Amino acid sequence: MSLRQRAKRALTRQLAYQEKKSASVRGREPEIILNMERSSANVRSTIESVFPIDRNAHVLEVGSGAHGLIFFFGSEHAVGVDPLARSYAKLFSAWQQRVPTVAAFGEALPFLEGSFDIVLSDNVVDHAESPEAIVGEIARVLKPSGLLYFTVNIHHPIYAIASRIHAGWNKLGIKYEIGPFADHTVHLTLSEARRLFKDLPFRVLRESNNIEQSRIAAKQRPPRHAGDKLKRIFFKNALYEVIAIRDANAQ
Repeated sequence: MSLRQRAKRALTRQLAYQEKKSASVRGREPEIILNMERSSANVRSTIESVFPIDRNAHVLEVGSGAHGLIFFFGSEHAVGVDPLARSYAKLFSAWQQRVPTVAAFGEALPFLEGSFDIVLSDNVVDHAESPEAIVGEIARVLKPSGLLYFTVNIHHPIYAIASRIHAGWNKLGIKYEIGPFADHTVHLTLSEARRLFKDLPFRVLRESNNIEQSRIAAKQRPPRHAGDKLKRIFFKNALYEVIAIRDANAQ
């Protein structure tokens, strides 16, 4: 199965999941909104601890999804981009209509070069056809000295190998899906996540990961299945976080 096919499958599965979720959250919108407000405030605070945010900043979220940061980020000039934007606008109208969203893929952002002061990408690129192309597009649409806030889940290398095996048997026509591998196009290691920024005009201001915390949490959590037992040995779903500036001197 090609990366394009895997990305299409991940998108189809994501929409089905969010359609089901939209029914379950009806009547609970205030609770969901409160959690979204907290998440957005936490990220904004994290960014501002490193770099001040101008009140007139133009902010883009690539992969704004169903519950993105952009909807409560507190910017007057904000826009979200997601391939499923039109569907999400209908499914989650209680907050999606707070900010304009555009149905487009991150690999081909429909904006001019240097359009934004801040770009957010919160744990989405590993669901897409080309994480590298998305980060390249982010660099293109950021203004010189513009700011990137980026996260993605990272995993022990064994999961990257398992992901490739899963794709291989799908390519051979074996119809057996394992959810975490069907929902993602890649399972990035720490070194692969760092490589996304290679040769791009970014200067990293802050970089962190919580691999050790993920290992500890997995050991403390009662295992529900064999996959949880593996996590005690090989970490999974650790968070890699980067705050970076687009180099004003780079072409």
